[in-house]
Amino acid sequence: MSASVPQPARTDRAALLARLAEPVDYDLAVIGGGATGLGVALDAATRGLRVVLLEAQDFAKGTSSRATKLVHGGVRYLGQGNFALVREALRERQVLLRNAPHLAQPLPFVVPAYRLGEKPFYGLGLVLYDVLAGKAGLGRTRWLDPRETLVRQPALRADGLRGGVEYWDGQFDDARMAIALARTAARAGALLLNYCRVTAIVREGGQVVGVRCEDGETGRSYAVRARCVVNAAGIWVDAVRALGRESAPSEPMITYSQGAHVVVPGSFLPGDRALLVPRTRDGRVLFALPWMGKTIIGTTDTPRPAAEIEPRPLPLEVDFLLGEIARYLAKPPGVEDVSSAWAGLRPLVRTDGFTSTKNISREHVVRVERDGLVTVAGGKWTTYRAMAEDAVDACIDAGLLKTNKPSLTSDWPLVGAASGRRRLGDGPGIRGYGSEQEAVLALPGAERDLGCGLTEAMVRFAARHEYARTVEDVLARRSRLLFLDVRLALEAADEVGRLLQEETGRDPGVAAFRELAASYLRWSGDSSGSTSFSR
Repeated sequence: MSASVPQPARTDRAALLARLAEPVDYDLAVIGGGATGLGVALDAATRGLRVVLLEAQDFAKGTSSRATKLVHGGVRYLGQGNFALVREALRERQVLLRNAPHLAQPLPFVVPAYRLGEKPFYGLGLVLYDVLAGKAGLGRTRWLDPRETLVRQPALRADGLRGGVEYWDGQFDDARMAIALARTAARAGALLLNYCRVTAIVREGGQVVGVRCEDGETGRSYAVRARCVVNAAGIWVDAVRALGRESAPSEPMITYSQGAHVVVPGSFLPGDRALLVPRTRDGRVLFALPWMGKTIIGTTDTPRPAAEIEPRPLPLEVDFLLGEIARYLAKPPGVEDVSSAWAGLRPLVRTDGFTSTKNISREHVVRVERDGLVTVAGGKWTTYRAMAEDAVDACIDAGLLKTNKPSLTSDWPLVGAASGRRRLGDGPGIRGYGSEQEAVLALPGAERDLGCGLTEAMVRFAARHEYARTVEDVLARRSRLLFLDVRLALEAADEVGRLLQEETGRDPGVAAFRELAASYLRWSGDSSGSTSFSR
């Protein structure tokens, strides 16, 4: 590797647990290893604070690996008049693209117009989007005639097309971004552990003084003392708030909305531009975008009654996505073309009198409770850094943390950041490792492909340097094969498991992964059984 590129740090679990067992008084303990929690750990560590982060499952196991892969200001929030949220998100979009150019890139979108008046209406809104972005803009909005629209998005149905609008936003690899955040926080001095569940919040004299946690592999319990505890558990924040209390908090902070996605071959959306349908039949926004050689179609906004570790798309959601996109494509995909289908739950901050989850703001909330527990909830991936900064600032303002250092993360490159951008629409491969490509290529099996660009060396790198413990960790989040093509993921599972067992000396969970993977080609209703397909 180049002398200017730091060697990747090892993530040996025994060494991490040995550090956890040391009698250290931490400044900050973070509960939750999704985008927000990882952002909080990085923000605090770069201010010189002693930080530990504990995640019950794998980093980004939940919502943070199940986004629509967009780094965006939120076009639909313009219609809600929420200009402040759009402006913040557009600013943070630029920060994310700058700090992780190997994992995020600008992406042009085409908005087709089939009805009279749609083109000027959408165009004016997107010009306002440019104005709000200001110097953080990625490209100029263009008005297109029908011919120009089809040149830029040849998959569109030509019949009745009146033209369109082209604008710019961004896309990224959400799960690998989360792993980069974890590793960057560790490089700044934080201790991070996945598969280490917080079992209790410790209080003395009515005030939070730390947590107890349990290693998911050995069952050993650990006591962690900290001046401040931040609850960044995403969809589980209310469950964490209730830990160690005689009675649950009277009012839950969040409600749940499900966003489902289907993945089809890239041939259904050729080229390097995404498609935005600004208004579906029920008033939603629909995206189709090129991503790692495939086309992702999403998303829905379906209220759900409770948090789930593995939410699954509902039949009505899959039907909705395929039915809506069929109205715009000359050759629409069918259910037999779906190579993977998945869903994520959004933790939405409750508001009085809300009638629909799609109308709830994606703004975030930081709450300091009487006992000193700090909870951060809401928001979205694009604004994770601002959420984290606000959470740490709130801890300082409440007297729970002591530092005079401001947040530094707006200009803090993530691990692997390298000049030059990759095309996320292309198939997966070594370029996603940025400046660490040489380190991956130096490992055994760099030329041995296990399927869809995943090599033996990448599996070994995931185990040695990226906290991976199971086949699911590798095939769902260190690579994205499960989210791209379930059948290829199943074909690779046994060999990935063998390599992980060789690297870690433990059962990598091949059987559990096979059961999970099968569900990505199956979607179930609330009470009507399940719907699946096969070729």
